[in-house]
Amino acid sequence: MFTAAAEHLRELPAPPYVFGIGTFVVFSLFLYLVLRLDND
Repeated sequence: MFTAAAEHLRELPAPPYVFGIGTFVVFSLFLYLVLRLDND
């Protein structure tokens, strides 16, 4: 049973590049907020 669960978790719900784009957007927004708050 555990091997079946492990095999199922191995499949990503989206293509790998979607995670790359999402990570890039999150870090870009975070950097934008940090730089914007730093100027105040």
